[in-house]
Amino acid sequence: MTGFRLLNEFQRAFPLCERPFLEIATRLACSEERVLQMLQEFVEQGAVSRVGAVFAPRTIGAGALVALQVPPEQLERVAALVSNHPAVNHNYERENRFNLWFVATAPDDDALRQAVQEIESASGCGPALVLSLLDEYRIDLGFDLSDAEPAVAIDFARQSPPRIALDPTQQRLVAALQDGLPLAPRPYLALGKQAGLTEGATLALLQRWIEQGVIRRFGVIVRHRELGYHANAMVVWDVPDALVSAAGLRLAQQAGVNLCYRRERALPDWPFNLYCMLHGRSRDAVLQRIAALQEDCRLAPFESRVLFSRRRFKQQGARYVQREAAHG
Repeated sequence: MTGFRLLNEFQRAFPLCERPFLEIATRLACSEERVLQMLQEFVEQGAVSRVGAVFAPRTIGAGALVALQVPPEQLERVAALVSNHPAVNHNYERENRFNLWFVATAPDDDALRQAVQEIESASGCGPALVLSLLDEYRIDLGFDLSDAEPAVAIDFARQSPPRIALDPTQQRLVAALQDGLPLAPRPYLALGKQAGLTEGATLALLQRWIEQGVIRRFGVIVRHRELGYHANAMVVWDVPDALVSAAGLRLAQQAGVNLCYRRERALPDWPFNLYCMLHGRSRDAVLQRIAALQEDCRLAPFESRVLFSRRRFKQQGARYVQREAAHG
């Protein structure tokens, strides 16, 4: 039960203090050493990706969801080269003729375009679908492992913060943070040393970014599959532009919807503009939930696709800053 609470209760609002793991231990009625041991075990098992920050989209860099249509006999080769590209942080096989889906991030739009062009050229699979984010309705607010309604208030209609320019010190901090907090008693001290900041200055900067909305979530980042959620589906709809925001806000507030956003269409091959993600323990349960969402959110009239994920080739935190650039 202590391990469950550690994973479920500290995905958000992770303590910003000198000894955060001691603060967690106090809340869980165990020792700081035990908290660090459990987190290390979860990382080794793959259940936890890292402890750290999820930055709001488009605030410190550029990103896009990208899809390739890969011949099945070439999928292993192409997936490997995509995963090896430093701009790629998520890479999945999905059930669709566009069967390889990845997220690419970069310091700016030019670097993002270059990364996608490099992948297109190396893969030999033709032009990729590049699907930029337009509006977010529910983005990375954590994942409730109790299968219950979220226990925190969520402002679904909030605006994204504007993009900020990182100075060299901030770039170093972002680069150090991309792999997550060190699992040590004073992680912010170790993190700050990598950026050339004191522990106090590191905590103050992280707190400011959280308050500004630059950091969307700070805490334990879990991996769904390792925790038993094997039926994971991306659902897309082609909704008229005049109706999509209202539909997206309705959808974002439904139980079981973990992510919900609007992206650019990529005509003529991909007319879809409204997306959501659902994670479930069985395919049938997810399909039943999708059918209910179609009716409850008045989405049934619109063309849609359900893309279950088949294989996960890569999952890590976004790389907006390369360490070489941050330290060079």
